[in-house]
Amino acid sequence: MFEKNKKVENSDKSSMDVFRPAKGSAKVIIGNGVTLKGDITEADEVQIDGTADVTMKTDNLIVGATGKTKGTIEAHNADIWGEADGDIKVSGTLTIQEAGSVSGTIEYQNLQIKLGGKINGDIKVSDKIKNIKDSSKKEDSSSSKSLQDGISN
Repeated sequence: MFEKNKKVENSDKSSMDVFRPAKGSAKVIIGNGVTLKGDITEADEVQIDGTADVTMKTDNLIVGATGKTKGTIEAHNADIWGEADGDIKVSGTLTIQEAGSVSGTIEYQNLQIKLGGKINGDIKVSDKIKNIKDSSKKEDSSSSKSLQDGISN
C-alpha cells in the first residue's frame, strides 16, 4: 500500500503532466520561420512568432517580436510585440509594446502603447464591441424599420 515503487511511479506521472496543457485549453503557437494562411477558431490563446495571414477569433493574442500577422482578428486581449495589420477588434485591452506596430482598421475598448510602439489607420474606441455577425444583423433590421417608418408617414 505504501511502497516506494508506487510513489515513484506517481511522481513520474505528475512530472510528465507539467509539460501537457491543462485539460480544455486550446493554444496555438506559430513558431519563428513558420508561415500560416487560413482560419483559427475557438482558440483560447494564439501566439504568433512567424508569419500569419489569418481570420482569427481568440481570447488572447500574442504577436512576438519576430511575428507578423495580417487579416481579420477578433480577440479579447492582444499583446503586440511585432507587427499586426488588418481588421482588428479587441474587446478588452490592446497592448502595443516598444517595438510593436499595429495598422489597419482598429477597434478596441482599452489601449496601452509603450514608448516606441506605433498605431496607424482607422482607429475607433468602443465601449463594448459587438461580434461582426451580431452588428450586421442589427443594422439590417434597423434599416428596414426606418424604411417602413418613412413609408407609413
